[in-house]
Amino acid sequence: MRVIVALLLAFSTTVALAEHGKHTWNNTHRSVIAVIPTWPGHEKPGFGAPRGVAPEGSGISISLEPKRNSDLVLTAAHVVNQATRVQIRDSDQGTLHDAEILWIDRDADIALLRTPTFRPALHLTTTSVTPGQHVCAIANPFGLGVSISCGVVSGIHRVGIGFNPIEDFIQTDAAVNPGSSGGALVDENGVLVGMIAAIFTKEADIDAGVNFAISSHLLVERIKQVAIPYF
Repeated sequence: MRVIVALLLAFSTTVALAEHGKHTWNNTHRSVIAVIPTWPGHEKPGFGAPRGVAPEGSGISISLEPKRNSDLVLTAAHVVNQATRVQIRDSDQGTLHDAEILWIDRDADIALLRTPTFRPALHLTTTSVTPGQHVCAIANPFGLGVSISCGVVSGIHRVGIGFNPIEDFIQTDAAVNPGSSGGALVDENGVLVGMIAAIFTKEADIDAGVNFAISSHLLVERIKQVAIPYF
């Protein structure tokens, strides 16, 4: 009997740790926002942009300390690097606010924004994942608003793919689409493990199940090299 009970307890603990669910959403969605750039020559953010360019992007409220509110937002450099204006909209679909671009790292496709409002931040720290582990993408696909899609880690430490000069990607099959760039890749408990950055496809800018997030290790490394004074 003791052996059976022990096995049942071990099994239930493993399942609980492996499953994402509403707790994943509750722990993260207030920290993810829509990032709305205005590109030169366009009357509305992204309106009329070439095929494959997202009309909106995503961003993550971050802090280098746990359980903090922050006005700093991490996003993908390609979302904002040509913008003449950047606005943000919180996950509750509230008012638009202007954001300031503080730092752009084109080599690793990372940008840092400062916003006029504070929101719950995800703790930016080095967090490792393993293939098969449950993860979720919290992002703003197609500008529809912040939403969640989940899958698994397909691979880690992907380099030499050709997106950026400096790469360390987590590959995932969690659904990612235009507008998701800059969103959060989190584990089942809502811990930030990466920032969504790219879709691997040769024909169209749509989800093909091979998606990439910049690892938290590279995010922390690049920020500590250059962007620490902003924190």
